[in-house]
Amino acid sequence: MGNAIQVNNLSVSYYGNQILNKVSFNMESGRLIGIIGPNGAGKSTLMKGMLGLIPTDCGTVTIDGKNVRSMRKAIAYVPQRATIDWDFPITVLETVVLGTYPSLGLFKRPGKKERAWAHECLEKVGMESYAHHQIGELSGGQQQRVFLARALAQQAEYFFLDEPFVGIDVTSEALIIGLLKELRDEGKTAFVVHHDLTKVKSYFDDLIIVNREIVGAGTVENVMQPETMKRAFKSQYSLWDSLEVASS
Repeated sequence: MGNAIQVNNLSVSYYGNQILNKVSFNMESGRLIGIIGPNGAGKSTLMKGMLGLIPTDCGTVTIDGKNVRSMRKAIAYVPQRATIDWDFPITVLETVVLGTYPSLGLFKRPGKKERAWAHECLEKVGMESYAHHQIGELSGGQQQRVFLARALAQQAEYFFLDEPFVGIDVTSEALIIGLLKELRDEGKTAFVVHHDLTKVKSYFDDLIIVNREIVGAGTVENVMQPETMKRAFKSQYSLWDSLEVASS
């Protein structure tokens, strides 16, 4: 493992308002990395900026020493559920098959091999029996599992998930974090935008704390300290104090 993911001076603005200011950090590969911060801190913006999904003011991002564009096939992105059109007429299986497209050659369409692989990915997330259901018929947790299956179908090395645990059931959350840990153990890397501070220590190896700028980045043990959390969450620092008391 090395400093495989490097972000240098990344800044992002919306309509003239700066959301991220010169964000820089290095993270190792083969790790499960949480991105936390208060509401409006720029967590999702950071993830989208890293992936080149939104315009940036300045800064560079490299993965394995290469720019993100050249690493597209190795990257799987799962957006927030709220940004997805769940009324789009597509089945669960068809959704997962979409994940095989990056590995296909130009003008090639998925065949039996890709559909069989999609079924395998659905089995991994416990959704194989829903293969022919419309995606909009599923619960929030089931939908999130399907989108994780689509990411698995890409056979990516780097996974980026934006708030995957929002609005889902406990069973789905446990299954998803379990799969992410399995991927980590296989040497893959996952970035997860997360909001529940009580689960950070049990879920992640490393942590990026952001509030318009980087407040801390490193191992959970080194970064999740009272003073750092108070600086990140400012007026919400009393919440952190209560969490510390509860866990002690």
